[in-house]
Amino acid sequence: MIEVRNLTKIYVRQKAVDDVSFSIEKGEVFGFLGPNGAGKSTTMRVLTCFIPATSGSATVAGHDVFRDSLRARRNIGYLPESVPLYPEMRAREYLRFRAAVKGVSRGARREQIGRAVERCGLGEVYNNIIGTLSKGYRQRLGLAAALLGDPPVMILDEPTIGLDPNQVREVRRVIKEMGADRTVILSTHILPEVEMMCGRVLIINRGRAVAIGTPAELAAAVEGKSKIDLDVRGSGERISEALGRIRGVTCVACDQHGETVSIAVEIEKGRDVREEISAALVASGGVIREMRSRKLSLEDIFAEMTGAGRVEL
Repeated sequence: MIEVRNLTKIYVRQKAVDDVSFSIEKGEVFGFLGPNGAGKSTTMRVLTCFIPATSGSATVAGHDVFRDSLRARRNIGYLPESVPLYPEMRAREYLRFRAAVKGVSRGARREQIGRAVERCGLGEVYNNIIGTLSKGYRQRLGLAAALLGDPPVMILDEPTIGLDPNQVREVRRVIKEMGADRTVILSTHILPEVEMMCGRVLIINRGRAVAIGTPAELAAAVEGKSKIDLDVRGSGERISEALGRIRGVTCVACDQHGETVSIAVEIEKGRDVREEISAALVASGGVIREMRSRKLSLEDIFAEMTGAGRVEL
């Protein structure tokens, strides 16, 4: 559905996007993740034909965004970071205007606007002046406008930025529903958003793609040592000494709280020493209250990858 190859965009002497390549299949919710200034929005603007690339190629639904931009744009619903709304218009007027601009026929406008309003939960504010709407409703109105024309590709740039938790929840619900019948690119620097909604993730840093894959694949690429957290009743000093003698254990950190100890154990990659840990704890007089393997969060992965070079998966 989307193919990007060696995409580069240079502003004067600065490379905003540097040799980025990726592909997205039909029906996929794809996360585009990176810190502020990483090149996410620039890539989105190239894909949506707002600006040309310096070099490289990109196609959307089989149409080249440089040589066949009009057909490419007809297949895209775009929500930019700053939603382009007219505050003096009513919501219904704005959606009719956007439908006309996008070339939706007069006979199809009522049906398409109705579907977009229902999907985005705009029924209560359909007749309201846009300038009186909350930011959450404005984002939903922008999403509804992007859905007009029934595009197979949705490109959403920071769709929940500046929203309160309830508004974020509602916008995420709408985006998840979109992903059921179309391809969605979600550009963001909000990590929980990617974990909750995206099947695959591209991490971009300083204009370069540093990793692409599922969250599990990204974790496997950066994970070196596995970690186990323990809550134990006993002497932290004796327990630490016992655990440190286990083959494969590289580090033991204890935090004593009265009779209980919180223990973090680092283990060489590929080793499973949970049984040895249990035996050592019993031998040292400890009583296990909880043992849990610690998985890398997307935050850990992001911090690791944006501080290093590209990771091949």
